[in-house]
Amino acid sequence: MSHTLHGKCLCGEVTVTAACDHAEFDACHCPTCRKWGGGPLLVIDCKTDAVWSGERHIGVFESSEWAERGFCKHCGTHLFYRLKQGGFLALPLGLFDGVEHFTLQKEVFIDAKPEGYTFAGERKKLTGEELFALFNPS
Repeated sequence: MSHTLHGKCLCGEVTVTAACDHAEFDACHCPTCRKWGGGPLLVIDCKTDAVWSGERHIGVFESSEWAERGFCKHCGTHLFYRLKQGGFLALPLGLFDGVEHFTLQKEVFIDAKPEGYTFAGERKKLTGEELFALFNPS
């Protein structure tokens, strides 16, 4: 079932419409995501491009040689994590209303997760090495 999601930053200067083919989200425990947001990053994997308005308010930070993160320059809301090549786009779950029924599908960088928190339930868990292997199969 396809979902069309509508979201916005805290101040409303940036809005986004995105489609996803599932009602699931992922959690990333890598050190960069935890530093960026103060905890695990909860994201919806949007395989198609998102449609943005308020682009002049979007700042982009190159967080590694392969990825970048977007944010609202006015209020600081995190807007996306995307790979520079390959078309992967992840949008923070918190941007969207109406996603309360979405479920946690997988956790990545499980080997970097601090011991101080754990999500309830069972799901797929990937180490950083296993995740990178998915994007760069040998």
